[in-house]
Amino acid sequence: MKPSRVTMGAATGLTLALTLAACGDTDSEAEEPMDSETMQEDSESMLEDEHDHDAGTDDDDEYDDDEMEDDDAESSDLSAVMPESTGDPFADARTAAEHMPHTGGTFATGFTNALDLSGEPESEAAELRSEVTALFQEHVYLAAIAVATAYHAGADSEEFELAAETVDANSVDLADAVGELLGEEARESFLNNWREHIGYFVDYAIAAEEGDQEGMDQAVADLREYTDGVGMFFERQTDGELDAATVTESFNGHVDTLAAAVDSLAAGEADAFTNLKMAADHVVEGSGAMSEGFVNAAGLEGDPNDDASELRSALTANLNEHVYVAGIAVFVAYTDEDGTESDAFAAAAEVVDDNAVELADAIGELAGDEHRDPFLELWRDHIGYFVDYAGAVAEGDEAAAEGALMDLDQYRYEAGEFFEEISGGELPADDITEGLGMHVSTLGGAIDSLNEALVQNSEN
Repeated sequence: MKPSRVTMGAATGLTLALTLAACGDTDSEAEEPMDSETMQEDSESMLEDEHDHDAGTDDDDEYDDDEMEDDDAESSDLSAVMPESTGDPFADARTAAEHMPHTGGTFATGFTNALDLSGEPESEAAELRSEVTALFQEHVYLAAIAVATAYHAGADSEEFELAAETVDANSVDLADAVGELLGEEARESFLNNWREHIGYFVDYAIAAEEGDQEGMDQAVADLREYTDGVGMFFERQTDGELDAATVTESFNGHVDTLAAAVDSLAAGEADAFTNLKMAADHVVEGSGAMSEGFVNAAGLEGDPNDDASELRSALTANLNEHVYVAGIAVFVAYTDEDGTESDAFAAAAEVVDDNAVELADAIGELAGDEHRDPFLELWRDHIGYFVDYAGAVAEGDEAAAEGALMDLDQYRYEAGEFFEEISGGELPADDITEGLGMHVSTLGGAIDSLNEALVQNSEN
């Protein structure tokens, strides 16, 4: 992938970039993120290997004829993984991310049954906690997307308007969830005030970019007033099941962590990615307490804090984070003039791999340490295949793009067999394979839209 400078088209591509995956070390024994030079070399090596494979080299004796025939049979029909793109980069990005909570629920159910965990991962309470976790986490990442788009394209640009529409789609979904639990009046009140607090964050971001301390202070004051109000709102609407002081404290933490991420984005600092992850982690933690109050107020079935609910929420958060955080590294590789050699790329790639290691640690705790490293190797492999696809479509290399899709198609079969084995059959291979097909097709569609907005438009 040849990096390009940030342009107006590149700003539009930021949202889709947050749905891509960054290349990680495929050595299962590695514990630390790879440096950017090594990551670039491995990505190029994978592309060269794919080229050799497509060219039909005669010196590859890894498989015998029967094994090759089996592989071809599995990979020849790519209909299950063909990218689905609407042409709207922001809508496609959110579609790719929205697939992950369902995947988290599937895995939580399988592991709960396999390990005989307490609780019910499909209870009303568990489902609510997963939904609240995903929506609040998504809010943080989409808000950052809008801020970055405003910085690159301008707050009065069409690109920022599109980004803001995506943020508002998340706001409406949050309000709908509140309305289902607490009634239509609560829905409208929440939505109006939630939109106001997003406006205050936009005010803060603009002031931060301009170095306007007075404007920043005023935006923070407005946000503090909002946090006081939202605490009282939820205490009133839940008849005290959500304590006002507890809610306000949690939302003040949201203001502090997201403001820190905005500060580093405005300054162009490499720790912006780490700060953004911290902001998202904070709302994930707060979602547990919010969910408990909602469940009690609405009289829902189940316990949002039992082992199964905790597992479902944690997996949802980890998988959502994989989609959003990993893609930042690809965006930096495309847009920073130093590409994969930049400090920003190295910082983003480190956060990507932190997420991969966290997921592997979770698998190890659930299924045994002996399964941790094999999962990590598989996971990093599939990230690399998405990088191959992103590079191929950017270069207009249809053969290489198809090769990457074939690798992703083969990966989903390998992953299906892996999870069926470690779960004692509670996670059927066919179910995992089918779900991963949807992941590939939606993420591939997001990549296609990113390519059009970020790479192709920047060349016109």
